[in-house]
Amino acid sequence: MNLKLLIVITVVGLIMPSMATAQWSEPDGCVLDINGDCTPNPILTALPFLSIIPDARGGALGDAGIATSADASSIYYNASKLAFAEKDAEMTATYTPWLRNLGLTDVYVAYLSGYKKISDIEAFGFNLGYFSLGQISFTDINGNGTGTGMPREFSVGVAYTRKLSNNFSAGVGGKFFYSNLANGQSINGVAITAASGFAADLSMTYNSNPDLSGAGSNFTAAMAISNLGSKVSYTNQQNKEYIPTNFGLGLGYKINMDEYNSISFVLDFNKLLVPTPIRNIEPFLTNNTGDITQGTYDADDNGIADYREGSAFGNIFSSFSDAPGGFKEEIREISTSFGVEYWYDNQFAVRAGYFNEHALKGDRQFITIGLGLKYNVFGFDISYLAPTNTQRNPLDNTLRFGFTFDFGAFDSANGF
Repeated sequence: MNLKLLIVITVVGLIMPSMATAQWSEPDGCVLDINGDCTPNPILTALPFLSIIPDARGGALGDAGIATSADASSIYYNASKLAFAEKDAEMTATYTPWLRNLGLTDVYVAYLSGYKKISDIEAFGFNLGYFSLGQISFTDINGNGTGTGMPREFSVGVAYTRKLSNNFSAGVGGKFFYSNLANGQSINGVAITAASGFAADLSMTYNSNPDLSGAGSNFTAAMAISNLGSKVSYTNQQNKEYIPTNFGLGLGYKINMDEYNSISFVLDFNKLLVPTPIRNIEPFLTNNTGDITQGTYDADDNGIADYREGSAFGNIFSSFSDAPGGFKEEIREISTSFGVEYWYDNQFAVRAGYFNEHALKGDRQFITIGLGLKYNVFGFDISYLAPTNTQRNPLDNTLRFGFTFDFGAFDSANGF
């Protein structure tokens, strides 16, 4: 698949509403095609790069990270856990090749983040993400060249977190994002522009230390709402797209088997807080019987799907009950991440994980493995993703690399 074709498909998908014909079937919890079979109905948003797991540690744990122990990448998953960080300050840089299975060598994700403990109960975090799609040649629908470009996206964010009690913390963060996929190009006479805006993150963490193993243990439960912001547009038209506002719940349990060995189990649940697509249905049917329902695809007949016209904030709560397939489809919109992490002497780590997304909601299913190594002030992480189904993933068979620097250990080693 050519990258320029991928970009065009992405932009067209963001500009033009879907015109697929389907029928609603609540008992089956899915949208039916003309043959009466369930058809995929994934939630699509602008700025999907904001949902890319940036670090090698989380990438080795099946994309789980909401309730892991605090580290330099915590601001992406859940900034509030930084209040429980054991180190004084850390910074990490991660490099992730992208779409290597398609033979592309200039597409990558780079990520830089870190934190500083202000006091025993407060911490400040920052991050910077950059997604380069390399240099491509644009063409029109007839294959005629329309110039070259270097599509790119980035975000920069900060966060503040504070303990509200010995076991509970809360965090708040803000970010600026910029997405330039095909600025200066046009589709069907509609000029494409760059999209930009601001978003907020909110998070809370409960952390306790029940001594169930004799050598000590740790339990973490956390909640995070990320990318809470207004809609954006890649054109100058009024029609705008939702950004990937996400609600996540995480559970983590660490067991210290003895003074040298520990093992952690983490489980994350994530759901996008944006409307579920309702396709162009004329008439809008229930159970394939021909009974017309009250809902329609475009009630005001303005050429824009009704589900795309709501406000970003107004649809946060309704996103839990707006799926055309009812409660069953809502449950299918929850993705699950599970990971296991083993540490020896806090110096060597082995990690593994599994990520699952329902077949009708994207069908990403993969296992991950990885290693971690700490030596004095330096840390190194590596992860590998292997698909478990036929659905292609941009990170299939890709290694990602992370490098961490421990400022607190550096200051101690040098007597600062």
